[in-house]
Amino acid sequence: MNISLGSSLLRDLRQSASHALIIGILSFFIAMGISVGSELILDRVVSIALSIALLVVLIFIGIFFDTIGTSAAAATETPFHAKAARKTAGAQQALWIVRNADRVANFCNDVIGDISAAVAGAVGISIAFRLAQLPGAEGIYWGTIITGFVAGLTVGGKSLGKMIAINYSHEVVFAVARWMSHVEAVTGRTFFQMKKKKEHKRGSKKEKAKK
Repeated sequence: MNISLGSSLLRDLRQSASHALIIGILSFFIAMGISVGSELILDRVVSIALSIALLVVLIFIGIFFDTIGTSAAAATETPFHAKAARKTAGAQQALWIVRNADRVANFCNDVIGDISAAVAGAVGISIAFRLAQLPGAEGIYWGTIITGFVAGLTVGGKSLGKMIAINYSHEVVFAVARWMSHVEAVTGRTFFQMKKKKEHKRGSKKEKAKK
């Protein structure tokens, strides 16, 4: 029993380490892409108002994905089984999201959410620096105001998003699943396949070996 438990634990640890490595590498490239894209836009955008609009968009991207990740963790499979039986578009994708809630939440909350927050902070600093260069402006005040604005909008938005995710988790998951279904129908490719549950048949080799 202990040997079986130990081997199972080691297998889970190897899978978790492999998943963490992939997520880490993916996060690195996503962060670089978002950061470079934001800097290119800020360099070409002269208007401070448009720069603030970009900042707000980045914050809301983080809030949006945080809501999806929390919804996936809070939802259950039960409401989607009947939809899947009726072959409703998005039902299978919804079941996939719920059954892989840990990975979905990790990607949405930790990868996209945290990266968006980090890049939003960097964009906020850039905007504060621009505002500080205006005639008669005090840099320390603008830095404080922008920091408070980013923190307030992020925390308040995620609080609202979590409330929606907990109370309407199934609606959020199904809306995302319907979008996934539409993308798969347009592209003709299945991005997320359901894993078939293994059935333990009588007279299997393992059972025979025990006998």
